[in-house]
Amino acid sequence: MNVSNLRQKLLISVVLGIIVFGALVVYGDIRSVRASLADFRWELMPLVLLIAAGNYVLRWVKWHYYLRRIGETSVPRLDSFLIFMSGLGMVVTPAKVGEWLKCYLLKDKYGTPVMRSTPILFAERLTDALALMLLALVGVVAFERSVWPLVAVVILGSAIVIAVSRHRPAWRRMVDLARRLPLVGRLSPRIDEMAESNYQLMDPWGVVLMTGLSVVAWGTQVVAFYLVLAGLGVDAGGDTFMKASFILPISTLGAGILLLPGGLGVAETGIASLTESLLETSRGVASTATLLIRVSTLWFAVVLGLVAFFVVMRREPVGEPEDEIAESRLVTASDPIA
Repeated sequence: MNVSNLRQKLLISVVLGIIVFGALVVYGDIRSVRASLADFRWELMPLVLLIAAGNYVLRWVKWHYYLRRIGETSVPRLDSFLIFMSGLGMVVTPAKVGEWLKCYLLKDKYGTPVMRSTPILFAERLTDALALMLLALVGVVAFERSVWPLVAVVILGSAIVIAVSRHRPAWRRMVDLARRLPLVGRLSPRIDEMAESNYQLMDPWGVVLMTGLSVVAWGTQVVAFYLVLAGLGVDAGGDTFMKASFILPISTLGAGILLLPGGLGVAETGIASLTESLLETSRGVASTATLLIRVSTLWFAVVLGLVAFFVVMRREPVGEPEDEIAESRLVTASDPIA
């Protein structure tokens, strides 16, 4: 992995984030946003951050469960947590490719083949998407918002992934086809390992269990958003909570499907516009709510992740066997973030 190149991608995304925040302030009117920030009940912010952090802890539980599913039982919980959090520090990289950092840290510390751990990233995205869809379905029932096309894409895509992953003849044919590709063919011994890991992770009961955990995890961010709205003076009632349960998940899901770095631009647009229309707030309040929740969820995670990355890099790594070092070089050569 080329860490310098990854750092450049992160810097570009940070600049993009600043531009998006600037556009939000302009959209909400600088004076109105400033007034909303001044009126915000800042004593709620520590609670918002604490609840938002619950999302990271619960998603780490999922990550650790998946490690066990692929047979990685030697990774201590502390290192597992630090590695997972390091990945969160890179969620704002394009298409979240920086989250591959988790696989490379596992490789560096415990010699886990990258091809074995890579399917965990896809399993995480799948269960997150299903959870966000379930949370967002409240919009169909309560607000008559037409999100069925998005729901259909998520359900159909998830069903195809699970069906192919659990049907050995199907993925073996795909592996055979992949072996014929020039660069991928050189990694053929590890492609089978990747497919086998994917088979274990796509166990239907495991998908259901981890989707349920993801619903709770993303539900914490809904609660954080609700508190932000309450802190801005929006009526703190059941109706507001139900609408928050639709606004944040559907905006996050839509941004995630487009594979933008951290959903930048799309998520903010969705949250601000839906907050303004569904909750009938001013542009200033909607923009301020969007700024605060994105700082409390996305950028808070990035900061914590970068701290975790600094800590884990200072911990003594476990040595790698020679054949694993050779494999790492092959994978790095084909890695899009190298």
